[in-house]
Amino acid sequence: MTEKKPSGKKQAPRGAQKKVRVKTRNNRSISSARWLERQLNDPYVAAAKSEGYRSRAAFKLIQMNEELNLLKPGHKVVDLGAAPGGWTQMMVEIIKPEKTGGRVVAIDYLDMPEVPGAEFICLDFMDNTAPDLLKKALGGKADVVLSDMAPPTIGHKQTDHLRIMALAEAAYEFAKEVLVPGGTFLSKVFMGGAEKDLLNQLKKDFSKVKHVKPHASRADSSEMYVVALGFRG
Repeated sequence: MTEKKPSGKKQAPRGAQKKVRVKTRNNRSISSARWLERQLNDPYVAAAKSEGYRSRAAFKLIQMNEELNLLKPGHKVVDLGAAPGGWTQMMVEIIKPEKTGGRVVAIDYLDMPEVPGAEFICLDFMDNTAPDLLKKALGGKADVVLSDMAPPTIGHKQTDHLRIMALAEAAYEFAKEVLVPGGTFLSKVFMGGAEKDLLNQLKKDFSKVKHVKPHASRADSSEMYVVALGFRG
């Protein structure tokens, strides 16, 4: 399967567009109507569709990489919780595995269509066999481990925060097993207080830790990303 990609630096979507209003009808709930309206009026959703990316999340990685230079051609990179593959597509575009010898390995318990240039493992990353399988697919340890994972939300802010922080902590426990010294870890978090334990651990294990909120993250979301650089091993 061949996917067309634009060349050159990616820019945030610009320009006004006519706002689409969605009404409730048939079996559509008010919350469903609001979600659909937000999708239809989201410039990043439209841009992802026009540029061939599987999700608007690709623009979050584009923006963070432009700011922090996380990914380089030739890197060995792991995409945790990769489905539907928007980040994986962007990793391949930057790493250029076929030209540089780098590797992009995506893992998720949800299946997803092939991303040319990447290897996909359909498995829960918390499975005991996952670290060895990933290192085998990478041909060694990873330069970068990225996670855009988030558990399903239930609408209770504190509970949702605790659940995503537990997932971020699990992602880091995994990353410690597969990162090279000097490597990078990035994970989605929700701000709310419980991230303190993870941040304290990262500050011990990495030379630099910071928070990033890309423009493509919705303004009304508490979503942020924690970036840890210079793994001490």
